[in-house]
Amino acid sequence: MARTVTLSAAAVLALAGGVGWLVGSSALDAGTGTVVLAAGLGVTAWLFVVGSRDAAERPMERWRSRRLLRLAVIGLIVIVAGSALLGFTPYGELAVPLGFGVIGALLVPASSLLGDRTYLLLGSGLMLLAALGAFLALNSVGQLYPRGLVGLGAGVLLWAASAHRSGLIAQLRGTRYR
Repeated sequence: MARTVTLSAAAVLALAGGVGWLVGSSALDAGTGTVVLAAGLGVTAWLFVVGSRDAAERPMERWRSRRLLRLAVIGLIVIVAGSALLGFTPYGELAVPLGFGVIGALLVPASSLLGDRTYLLLGSGLMLLAALGAFLALNSVGQLYPRGLVGLGAGVLLWAASAHRSGLIAQLRGTRYR
C-alpha cells in the first residue's frame, strides 16, 4: 500500500534554500566554499527540523495541487531547456540567474494558488536578485556573481521565508504567527 509523505511549506522552503546555498558556495574557492557549504547545510537541517514540526497543515484541494504541480513541471522544463540553450551560446553564465528568475516568476502565481502573499514577496525578491546577478555577470568575469551572489542570496531569501512560515521570526519578536 502506498503511503503519502507530507512536508510543510517551511520544510520545502528550507530545502530549497539549501539548494540555493549549495549552488552559491560552489562558486567560492575550495577551502572557503567547503566551510560556507557546511554552515549552510547546518542551517538547512535546523530549519527543516523546525519547519517539519508543523507538517499537519490543512490539506490542499486537489485542483490546487494539480495546478501547483503543473507550475513546477513548467518551471523545470523552462529551466532545463533555457540552461541547455544558454550553454550553446557565450552567455552560459546566465543559467543560474535564469533558474532562480524562473522560480521567482512561478512563485507569483503560486502565491494566489496557496493564498499566501509571502510567496509573492519571495518571488519578487528572487526575480530582482536574478536580474542583478545577470547584470553583474554580463559586466564581469568569473562565476562569483552569477553563481555565488545569486545562489547565496537566493538561499538566504528562501531560508528567511522558511523561518517566517515556521513561526521562528514571530517567536523571536515575541508575537504569535498564527
